Amino acid sequence: MTKLRNTVARGALALALTVAAQPALAQDQSAAAATDNGEIIVTAQKRAENVQQVPLAVSVLSPNQLQAAGVRQFQDLTKLAPSLTIRPAEHPVNANVSLRGVGTFAFGIGVEPSVAVLVDEVPLAFQARAFTDLPDVERIEVLRGPQSTLYGKSASAGLINIITRGPTDTFKIRVNGTATTDNEVGANFSVSGPLSEQLGYVVSGSYARWEGNVTNLFNNQKVNGNDTFNARGKLRWEPSSAAKITLTGNVIRGSTTVGRPFIRFGANAALRGVAGQTPAVTLPGVTVSELNRSISNNYPASTRYNGWGGNLRGDFELGTHSLVSITSYDKFRLDDFLDQDDTSANTANGNNIQVGTFKSKLFTQEFRLLSPGDQPFRYTLGAYFASVRFDRPFSRGPAFSLADWTAYSKSQQLAAFVQADWEFMPNATLTGGARIQNEKIRYAFTSRAAPVGTWSGNASDTAATWRASLKYEFSSTVNAFATVSTGYKGQTYDLTTGFNNNRAAAGPIKPEKSRDIEVGIRSQLFDRKVTLNVTLFDTVYRNLQAQTIETLADGTANFRLTNVGKLGTKGVEIDTVIRPSDTFNLSGSFAILDAKYLDFPVAPCFPLQTAAQGCVTVPGQPTRQNLTGERAVQAPEFKFSIGAEYTPALTDNLRGVVQANWQHTSSVNYVARDPEAFQRAYSIVNLGLGVRDEDRKWEVTAFVNNLFNQQYFPSLANSAGNWGNNQATQVLLPRDFMRYGGVRFSLNY
Repeated sequence: MTKLRNTVARGALALALTVAAQPALAQDQSAAAATDNGEIIVTAQKRAENVQQVPLAVSVLSPNQLQAAGVRQFQDLTKLAPSLTIRPAEHPVNANVSLRGVGTFAFGIGVEPSVAVLVDEVPLAFQARAFTDLPDVERIEVLRGPQSTLYGKSASAGLINIITRGPTDTFKIRVNGTATTDNEVGANFSVSGPLSEQLGYVVSGSYARWEGNVTNLFNNQKVNGNDTFNARGKLRWEPSSAAKITLTGNVIRGSTTVGRPFIRFGANAALRGVAGQTPAVTLPGVTVSELNRSISNNYPASTRYNGWGGNLRGDFELGTHSLVSITSYDKFRLDDFLDQDDTSANTANGNNIQVGTFKSKLFTQEFRLLSPGDQPFRYTLGAYFASVRFDRPFSRGPAFSLADWTAYSKSQQLAAFVQADWEFMPNATLTGGARIQNEKIRYAFTSRAAPVGTWSGNASDTAATWRASLKYEFSSTVNAFATVSTGYKGQTYDLTTGFNNNRAAAGPIKPEKSRDIEVGIRSQLFDRKVTLNVTLFDTVYRNLQAQTIETLADGTANFRLTNVGKLGTKGVEIDTVIRPSDTFNLSGSFAILDAKYLDFPVAPCFPLQTAAQGCVTVPGQPTRQNLTGERAVQAPEFKFSIGAEYTPALTDNLRGVVQANWQHTSSVNYVARDPEAFQRAYSIVNLGLGVRDEDRKWEVTAFVNNLFNQQYFPSLANSAGNWGNNQATQVLLPRDFMRYGGVRFSLNY
């Protein structure tokens, strides 16, 4: 096996280096977004365009790519987009999404993410709303770098736009299913077609269930799993050739179970420092090691969530112009239950629980006026309004880290934006855009545990962002561009445990601002059989909003949101697709990233950090460390995904299917400098073998994910404070922590 593994690894590395020398866009030309001539159409600039003509760093992922890479849930997207890192948490609200090493590491309500998530161009209030199985996907667009000019303050580092399938002109039915050797089952379907000459529909639904890969020895039940149901419907009415109105509705319901195994303990570890409360006593039966997949929790840690929403979209032709109106409403609730001590000890310290609820309501209205897209000068004018409210009741206790509070946060945003493209000379296009937005925020916080009190406040802010780009077309299939853009994420309040008079008096956290420079080449060669793209970028974030840890004298850790200073991220992104024949295609996406804190002189120390490791003690003040020049968290220096598919003809009507996907991530820090939160480099290889109909009306594929059984952790936590300030490291296990196999099938008629 070792010889085979080394041979495969050497061969794949050679392939990766060969492909990396020829940058291109990783995309499947069979995606539903492709036109008859092979173009991939995206809406990254809020108008339909060929992705190769868009002067942005954007990747397009098709359903076929998602299947081959084992991507079935939102958090799995990191496998195919190297600049994207998704760090899971004990429940989806605490998870975070980063692009190019920049994301929002915040647990409080009212803090918009740096990476926006949209479904059919409609934003989600909570990223947690996306952490389920993916809906009836037509394509997924990943836009890297600040997108604030067109998409607002919730896209200061980038965005993920999930486009679902729409009604079709003829009757079509699609069914997909998956079953695995470790008891995962999932299925989704969509039915679409016309009801009349003017009316079309699509109805889709999905269900997925996985019991998990962690065993709770307290009750002998599997945890770290999920159970999710989604349903979506679209009704499109075309009363005339100049008008199209689409009504969309969706519902979601699901649950997760939580299990956070311990993989390391110090020799003197004891729960809350109480003599005799050793891991052997408080975690009976658990064998602590890097391969541990067991816990012992006497409280059923889990989440339950449900939500519904809808949007009304109108597309109208007004002479030579087009008007788009999108009205949306979304309501979401997530209840979270956590065994905060993560043990089954029968003492008070072993029965500390955490219970809370996240609730959100979002209303948006957007108008866009688009000039004809085939003119030398074309433009988009837009107006946007959003009103969002978050509510959070929360309690924790009764033994330690006491908390009992309720908070709400509300914001209203009003914005106007414009973007114009001017082909001022043959083959040369200048693009300029600007956005001005005003936001009003207010909050209320009531604490029933120390410090007891009620606080409230409000603030407003007006900001402008802009973008300028120059593109030159050397030919119809090769162009280069340079872009400068700015990003902005508005002010907010730190509405978390420990809110007090000082936080109220300090006012809102300052806005986060960024400046981004990108230079790129987009090309398709050899009769479009080779697509070659490369993007170089350099981005600086000022007043970065991030979650930090405040460790109190008794070992309790509180989380605070603040401005952490200045962060810089630069690097190169390489994407490729090579399609020498209709039976073979090879794709690769690569990211080389240098993300560092440029100015972060006063950062909290991590648990157990010593003076030799940079922790500074100042009498009468919290301990601190200087992270200036340090590598940013959740920012691997090198990451890639390579995929290949071979579909030889077996008969006149059948094709074989051979799929391979290799994902590699270099070492990454989940907490700056903390050796307990460091993940070494790892590679994951997935293989698939199957058969399909020549016209892709059906397909059956057997697959093995994590072929070489490579163990890794997408999240590590230093829990020393709960164990008498002794080494105690917990992890969340990924879906593919151990090798597993399965079968997937699809029907398309």
